[in-house]
Amino acid sequence: MKTKKIVKMNTQVKQITPRELQQRLDNGSVKLIDVREQNEWDYCRIDGAELIPVQQIASADIDAEKSDQIVCYCHTGQRSNFAVQVLQKQGFENVYNLAGGINAYSDDVDPDIPKY
Repeated sequence: MKTKKIVKMNTQVKQITPRELQQRLDNGSVKLIDVREQNEWDYCRIDGAELIPVQQIASADIDAEKSDQIVCYCHTGQRSNFAVQVLQKQGFENVYNLAGGINAYSDDVDPDIPKY
C-alpha cells in the first residue's frame, strides 16, 4: 500500500503592518498582490495592487524576481497568509502578509477605503 507524501507549508510567514506597507509603497520598493475575489476587488482595493485570487496564486505567473519584496493581502489576512506560504514554496524569498488585511489598512492608513 502506497502512502501519500504530506507537504507541510512553511509556518514562518513574515508579517508587515499597514504603516510599513504604506512606506514601502511610497518608496516604490514592493509588489502588492490582492488575493481576494473579483467582487471584493471591485468594491475596494489598495492603489497599486494586482489582483490574483488565492485559488490562482499557485499557477499564476508572478512578474517579479525571486528576491523582490512582495506583499499579499486579503480582507483580514488569512487567505493572504496562505498565499505567502505558496509563494515561499515557489522560491520567493521576501514575501510578506499584510497583518489584518485591507480592513487594518483602512483603519491605520487610508480611511477612504470602505470596510466590509
